[in-house]
Amino acid sequence: MNTLVELLGIDLPIIQGGMGNISNAKLSSSISNAGGLGTIGVGTLTPDDVEKMINEIQGLTNKPFAVNLPIKVTPFIHEMVELILKYKVPIVSLSAGNPAPFISKLHEHGVKVMVVIGAVNQAVKAEQAGADVIIAEGYEAAGINSPFETTTLTLIPQVVDAVKVPVIAAGGIADGRGLLAALALGAQGVQMGTRFVATQEAPFSKEYKNKIINANDHNTLIIGRSHGQIRRVLEGDYASNLLKNEGEYSNQEFAESTSEKHHLLGAIEGDDKKGFMNSGQIAGLISNEPTISELFEEIMQDCRKKLKNVVNQINL
Repeated sequence: MNTLVELLGIDLPIIQGGMGNISNAKLSSSISNAGGLGTIGVGTLTPDDVEKMINEIQGLTNKPFAVNLPIKVTPFIHEMVELILKYKVPIVSLSAGNPAPFISKLHEHGVKVMVVIGAVNQAVKAEQAGADVIIAEGYEAAGINSPFETTTLTLIPQVVDAVKVPVIAAGGIADGRGLLAALALGAQGVQMGTRFVATQEAPFSKEYKNKIINANDHNTLIIGRSHGQIRRVLEGDYASNLLKNEGEYSNQEFAESTSEKHHLLGAIEGDDKKGFMNSGQIAGLISNEPTISELFEEIMQDCRKKLKNVVNQINL
């Protein structure tokens, strides 16, 4: 029995990652309705914006969904927690900061808490603070990333060995093979973000989707290392210039140049000359734009088929 699926009240062990300011109820509700766990991210959005999005997703699905709170990113963390409680959001993921001050209050109101980590010691501390689920994110992942540069393949089994709560694998997963690999490493589910961008329900720019679909294995960049603000993005004029010239920026200037304003210009407007588009390395494996239901059916069928192939090879 998959305890993660049981704990979260979902049908499939597939979770959507928070997408910051480009989060939307249409995509997230489609993921929940198809049996996964849709997630809306608050990014730097205002409480009013997030309240509207929660209302919208509750009108589109009666299935569980989550809200991602990036603790150090949102300037409204306490207001966001109050919104979670007000609207009885069933699941929260906490990232980009210390989750400990928030877990008890969320638990008091019956909220399940998932914590995103990038290192084993972070996972242990999150479990000690009361996390119900650990989301272990490898360096292959899109967007804001861990400075430790630990890959998913090495991170997941170490985290699984270190904690007792269910673990979700994130970073570099887009198909049934990735799900099977994560389960083999001891995770009980996967979190995906880039794969969901290239789906029919995702209301992102055609340019963004096409860049992912046409990407190869080395079409993502890491920007921000010299500023301690690491982010994985697709190659493009704006992103490439940032990488080339980031040493000339102050930390504040670089933070402004990689703000959600420029994320929206790239992802929503499709303008890679004035903005950037987040993407994980798995983009090189994505070649189509299915519906969410089609994607989930393909992932589960492929996972089961590959499992049989593995068993047959073991039994040689």
